Amino acid sequence: MQKLKAICIFISRLLLGATFVFSGFVKAIDPLGTVYKLHDYLEAIHLEQFSADWLLLVAAVILSTLELAMGVFILLAIGRRQVSKCAAVFMFIMTAITLWIYIYDPVQDCGCFGDAIKLTNGETLLKNIILFACAMVIARWPLEIQRLLSRQNQWIIVQGTGIVSVALSIWCLYDLPLIDFRPYHVGADIQAGMTVPEGAEEPVFETTFILEKDGVRKEFGLDDYPDSTWTFIDSKTVTIKEGYIPPIKDFSIVTQEGEDITHEVLSDSSYTFLLISPSLKYADDQNFGTIDQTYEYSQDNEYNFYCLTASGEEDISHWKDITGAEYAFCNTDGTTLKTIIRSNPGMLLLKKGVVIGKWSHNRLPSTEELDAITRRK
Repeated sequence: MQKLKAICIFISRLLLGATFVFSGFVKAIDPLGTVYKLHDYLEAIHLEQFSADWLLLVAAVILSTLELAMGVFILLAIGRRQVSKCAAVFMFIMTAITLWIYIYDPVQDCGCFGDAIKLTNGETLLKNIILFACAMVIARWPLEIQRLLSRQNQWIIVQGTGIVSVALSIWCLYDLPLIDFRPYHVGADIQAGMTVPEGAEEPVFETTFILEKDGVRKEFGLDDYPDSTWTFIDSKTVTIKEGYIPPIKDFSIVTQEGEDITHEVLSDSSYTFLLISPSLKYADDQNFGTIDQTYEYSQDNEYNFYCLTASGEEDISHWKDITGAEYAFCNTDGTTLKTIIRSNPGMLLLKKGVVIGKWSHNRLPSTEELDAITRRK
């Protein structure tokens, strides 16, 4: 009996600790992804007034640090009594939340593991029930978890874990996620990611564009997209019929005149630069000079350059005024743009639909770096 208890404690410690470490790490390297998911939760419970970006960002960093720290402390048996109790309370709360998600289905993905692992709401609930059971086991017998470090040296891990987690989040905010789990990572073929395997039943999506003219807002589809006298406000894509869903399902590029140039861009055998900005109103304009240099580089080398945004005409005009932008602007779904790159703005370099390069606005490449890339590929 004693041996069975020891095995249960060991398995619970390993499973709970490793899950916390992994979950905390994927959140730490993609804090903006966590912000977007928290925003979805607040919208689902009609608390959008608390969805200020800075507040959600602080919450995202705290959550990732808490999970990573608990995981490390459980694995190394640091602060066994306190940490085991915290883990049990944390898992009770998470299990209650995922039970609510399972019943009412307010979001399609809980975001537990960021973009690294996608779980259905049912799988998430089952996972949390198992982890809650593990947390209860170590909370019941915390002192039977064997230490791997002396008490005198534990402070190094305690302080180091917090510092590393916060520093990792700050760096990935400044640059881009250390590991990119999304289907737009460097080396990804966007066209292949949009392809449905032969024989698979295809889902049917409908994209609706919301535009305004003379104070009147109307919804239009691709077939009846109006002329440029209408101002783009927003767009939304809904599933009309379920089926096989490819990793990339809502990527499209529509010019301001309403022309869909997605295939043209993805099949271009030369290089194409895509400046990505979900919202130009909130885009960082400090590095517009480097962006303009990249545009000039594209012109000199006869490469295409487009700015993809979900912003309306007013925000586009304002961006042009403050940056002197001369490149073409196109409309793309805002959620898609946030998925493509965790930077506003950010830059992609494509060739035949394959992502060759990807940069935050804080680390845009110089012309020398671009030369090295385009001459090599």
